[in-house]
Amino acid sequence: MKDKTVFICQGCGARYPKWMGRCSSCEEWNSLVEEIEEEAPSGGLVFAPTEPVLYQDVQNIPRQRIGVGIEDFNKVLGGGLVTGSVVLLGGEPGIGKSTLLLQVARDLAGGESTVLYVSGEESLEQIKLRGDRLGVRDGRLFLLAETNLERILAQAERLAPKIMVVDSIQTVFSAKMSSGPGTISQVREAANQIFRFAKTRQIPTFLVGHITKEGSLAGPKSLEHIVDVVLLFEGERDHSQRVLRAMKNRFGPVSELAVFEMTAAGLQPILNPSAFFLRERPREEAGSAVVCTLKGTRPLLAEIQALVSSTLFSGNPRRMTIGLDHYRTAMLLALVEKKAGYSFAGEDIYLNVAGGLSIDEPAADLGVVMAVVSSLKNMPLPGDWAFFGEVGLSGEIRSVSQPLVRIKEVQALGFGTVLLPAGNLASLDRKDLPGIECLGAKTVREALQRVF
Repeated sequence: MKDKTVFICQGCGARYPKWMGRCSSCEEWNSLVEEIEEEAPSGGLVFAPTEPVLYQDVQNIPRQRIGVGIEDFNKVLGGGLVTGSVVLLGGEPGIGKSTLLLQVARDLAGGESTVLYVSGEESLEQIKLRGDRLGVRDGRLFLLAETNLERILAQAERLAPKIMVVDSIQTVFSAKMSSGPGTISQVREAANQIFRFAKTRQIPTFLVGHITKEGSLAGPKSLEHIVDVVLLFEGERDHSQRVLRAMKNRFGPVSELAVFEMTAAGLQPILNPSAFFLRERPREEAGSAVVCTLKGTRPLLAEIQALVSSTLFSGNPRRMTIGLDHYRTAMLLALVEKKAGYSFAGEDIYLNVAGGLSIDEPAADLGVVMAVVSSLKNMPLPGDWAFFGEVGLSGEIRSVSQPLVRIKEVQALGFGTVLLPAGNLASLDRKDLPGIECLGAKTVREALQRVF
């Protein structure tokens, strides 16, 4: 065998025979790293022949699930942690990935299960300081500060833990490869070996992954294809709440999410996120609208705030959004001007989702329109009204999914009236909704007339 030098893009994994300043695949600058690869023998490997099997002859294997101690985390996993599964948890630095997994390890080790927590970024003393703050006490929780993959797997083989945590996959390297830790080749090789070990020994394993500046998981895209579950832990640095959502799940739905609050004692599940995000909502203030959006299958009430203010630079007014899609918001503003007769010329418009949430569902369109018009007219919306509905380019309000679930969440938070698409209202049975007034609207003009 002879070695071959290749240049691999650390952003997308594209391979080049020579160095270039810019990757032609992902167009990232200075992302090519030189790596040495060993060529396979010319004879190749000889594989034993396998026979195809009829579908009905394949035996069903019952999937045993392990509860991780945090109920909302179990829901995101689809009912618990499947034995032998590999879960990739990604998030920005400092968001709370290590804290969350140390809490999971604490709960599992407290139930007399053996847990191996491998850290390649922190010393044992640092982990213990965090563990003391999180209330880690007696239990079979083993800590290992190691980055060599072969040593990690050897210790895991010796201990035979029920759960293994590797924090993080980017710091682990295999001595069989000459490239440095964190490179595409090393991350792929480490993930493959840990995946095979977890499947062979039936040990569920958590891998912690870094996030790039674009918000995607660092490393090759094949890393997400190797693992069974991909979880994304996100939130704003300036806010205490964190959202855990599933991006991929081979053993359950990807529609669930969990909301946590970061406290001095660790991450605490928020049992009623809607009440949490609306707890400081100002009453009788113009520009504030409550929308009911869906995060997975969970209904969530959020406050959309709008500020419309005259600008000194009338030729180029500002349009700024936080937590909403900028281009969709610009489309809604143009539609309100065209269909409802309001003018935003010479007006700066700022839109924000209170609490640091991010809403990408079209059902929030009606709430955005109401908040902007309320601020423009300086007229507060009724304090006990909530809104949901998708707005089309013709000014129509389109039906959205699961209206009954949304209305019940609105009612549970004490709101008396909900404005929704007329198509959704026609499909509802009023007997299912006692104690709340439901108003339907077909167009944006009709909805604005009902409110103002």
